[in-house]
Amino acid sequence: MMKKLTTSALMLAASSLMSVGALAGTPSVSESGQFEQKTGEELYSSICQGCHMEDGKGVHTGAGFYPALANNPKLSSAGYPIYVLTNGFGGMPSFKSYLSDEQIVEVVNYVRTHFGNDYSEKVTIEEVKAVTKR
Repeated sequence: MMKKLTTSALMLAASSLMSVGALAGTPSVSESGQFEQKTGEELYSSICQGCHMEDGKGVHTGAGFYPALANNPKLSSAGYPIYVLTNGFGGMPSFKSYLSDEQIVEVVNYVRTHFGNDYSEKVTIEEVKAVTKR
């Protein structure tokens, strides 16, 4: 039941992004449901900031809890954000079906070096492939 709700929420979010992107003249999601953005900043802006906010500080009030990515010590281990993006965690759905391994590298490296995070060691495609098994 929870997986169905999470999948439905993700599809609704992707559908909304597609509509918004179409209005702006730059579709965010391809017809196949894959995100088209290439850079970490583009991916963060299109996917992550809706919950984690533009400044990465998350939201801790109201109807949801979206953890802060800003100054987040959990990001010191590159495996943590790779795992969460690939498998989902808590209320966050998995994005493995919607992002390529290269896109996961980009967005993880972006988040680990922005919002007050200074984890400059770059995540590699091999590290992502070890988790996604693709």
